[in-house]
Amino acid sequence: MPPTPTPIVQPPASLSLQPIADGFVRPTNLTHAFDERLFVTDQAGRIRIIHEGAVLAEPFLDITDRVNDRANEQGLLGLAFHPQYQQNGYFFVNYTNANGSTVIARYQVSADNPDRADRDSERILLTISQPYGNHNGGQIKFGPDGYLYIGMGDGGSAGDPLNHGQDVTTLLGAMLRLDIDQGNDEAAYAIPADNPFVAEDRVRNEIWAIGLRNPWRFSFDRLTGDLLIADVGQNLWEEINFQPADSPGGENYGWNIFEASHCYRTANCDPEGLVMPIAEYTRDGGCSVTGGYVYRGSQWPALWGNYFFADYCTGHIWSLTPEADGRWQQTLITRTNRIISSFGEDFYGELYVLDHASGVVLRLQP
Repeated sequence: MPPTPTPIVQPPASLSLQPIADGFVRPTNLTHAFDERLFVTDQAGRIRIIHEGAVLAEPFLDITDRVNDRANEQGLLGLAFHPQYQQNGYFFVNYTNANGSTVIARYQVSADNPDRADRDSERILLTISQPYGNHNGGQIKFGPDGYLYIGMGDGGSAGDPLNHGQDVTTLLGAMLRLDIDQGNDEAAYAIPADNPFVAEDRVRNEIWAIGLRNPWRFSFDRLTGDLLIADVGQNLWEEINFQPADSPGGENYGWNIFEASHCYRTANCDPEGLVMPIAEYTRDGGCSVTGGYVYRGSQWPALWGNYFFADYCTGHIWSLTPEADGRWQQTLITRTNRIISSFGEDFYGELYVLDHASGVVLRLQP
């Protein structure tokens, strides 16, 4: 029999945002623990659960005493459940501490209540100093390979004054990749043997890719394993970067030589060895990109295969669809009045949007 043709992905004619829950305080992340519950992080340091349409009264985890959210880009920013969470109960968070440093920590669910975590179970994997109060990145996710990926901003200020985006001796301005299953009493993680710089003494071996300014949300396509990274621009351009699933890592996405596909530091710059974005937009479309997901759910076939992303300042939502020549079609689908801080994906592949200002969680649908 001939192979089944790959379906042609088309951008939807329109989108609707259907509120499903509210009462959150500056929500920053939504994910699942391989069941029907939705877990939402509040920036101040709480994780709350939506179950069967209701927000549970007691937080899953409250670490507000450990979290510094004084600056707009600080706080509890990321949450990821271990691929074997149902067996080991481990989950991981990304937050800024009292000193303003990024902390990547592991926690465990309570032994006697699946809706509560053991706040005393914290084990810190990494503490990364931040020179300024912005560009903390914040997303953490497990890749299809089972490793933990961490998106780190360049450390803040404007224009990357410390040149972290192109500095392989720092963990800032980079995508990191950790093996959290090989930790021991001395180290809470190991370096995957196939990380791209694992054999280089003067490079931080945790690095998977460099050249990022502030990767505000990245995701893996749950069907293909491809990685899409939204990177917030400086003054003119916002961008989406793409890494195919079979990449060996080591990409350089260009910051601060380039802002998106445009020279930043000098009028003439050399793109050799750099990876250009698959999509970009100017300040006419907004001021800060919020990365999303490729829709792989079953409830809304019209959305299938579209990568959705938004702008934090304008509430615009775009789709990206792959074309036959390898390029991507970028389509503005809808203009909303939402302050979109994050997208989220549930266990079934359905997508959600978080309104940072109103604290509402909304379902994305045609």
